[in-house]
Amino acid sequence: MSEISIIGAGAWGTALSIVLGRKGTHRIRLWAHEVEVCESISQRRVNEKFLPGQQIPASVTPCNDLAEALAEAAILVSVMPSQHCRHLFEKMRLHLRPELLIVSATKGLEENSLLRMTEVIGQVIKSGNLPKPRIGALSGPSFALEAARGDPTAITIASHDAELTRIVQQEFSNASFRVYTNEDPIGVELGGALKNTIAIAAGVCAGLDLGHNSVAALITRGLAEMTRLVVACGGKAETMAGLAGLGDLVLTCTGGLSRNRSVGVELGRGRKLPEILAGMHGMVAEGVFTTTAAVGLARARGVEMPISEQMHAILHDGKSPRDAIQDLMSRSGKSETLKI
Repeated sequence: MSEISIIGAGAWGTALSIVLGRKGTHRIRLWAHEVEVCESISQRRVNEKFLPGQQIPASVTPCNDLAEALAEAAILVSVMPSQHCRHLFEKMRLHLRPELLIVSATKGLEENSLLRMTEVIGQVIKSGNLPKPRIGALSGPSFALEAARGDPTAITIASHDAELTRIVQQEFSNASFRVYTNEDPIGVELGGALKNTIAIAAGVCAGLDLGHNSVAALITRGLAEMTRLVVACGGKAETMAGLAGLGDLVLTCTGGLSRNRSVGVELGRGRKLPEILAGMHGMVAEGVFTTTAAVGLARARGVEMPISEQMHAILHDGKSPRDAIQDLMSRSGKSETLKI
């Protein structure tokens, strides 16, 4: 029986522990920053703070100590918020063995460096003079609650390491959780991160009581600008037609469980961002951080991303959502058939 360590007991980390624990072929250690989360799981087998109502299998052991969490792990799944990734891997670095497989399931970009999570992890590990890490990126349309309760879910694991993707596919798949493999970690990671910005914009449309026309246009043009940046960064355009691109984008833009969309809804209704975030009680909407990094990365690569630019202005410059929409709609005419 193999051991899997999940670092981050938010909603998605907890859901993965349930999915993997359900197979009965793994021992799972679930690391939580919050002591009360460990106590909730140990005493009641439920993460009351981040995923209430979902029973956690007995094969899942919660812990608050990183060394304990990693002691016997064959696979490490990183599910912490993007802004904590570097710090936590710096703390874990001494406990990482060369043969360990690392799976990043965080859908975000580091705000200051503009790096993808696998790049952050690789940078931290290499700075400690450890061998080149074996890293993959796990992404796709996957609301935590739905995966935890066993709704059919399909995601993808991407890496240049074919053996890693094969092992993860084999170890993570079950009757309700289907894992595809992919050779484009750049596209998979950027797709998972960039869709959060578009999802906030979709929420703004809902908050303004705009109809389906608006959201359909937003998703379509949002996918186009995501694809432009993915290709400019060395990823593949076709990845954006898959689970980590279109699949995750549609889910996050239209689903009521999307935290990013929910932030946008409140912005559209006129609430201010600090007030909205304060009301999330520790939950993270990655798009708030990712938008700054996405715009910075697009500018560095010379890529036009008008929706992301307007979302940045709404989130961080206090621009009115209606003014942002007007600016988008009054841009000069374009040809849709021009090469992305």
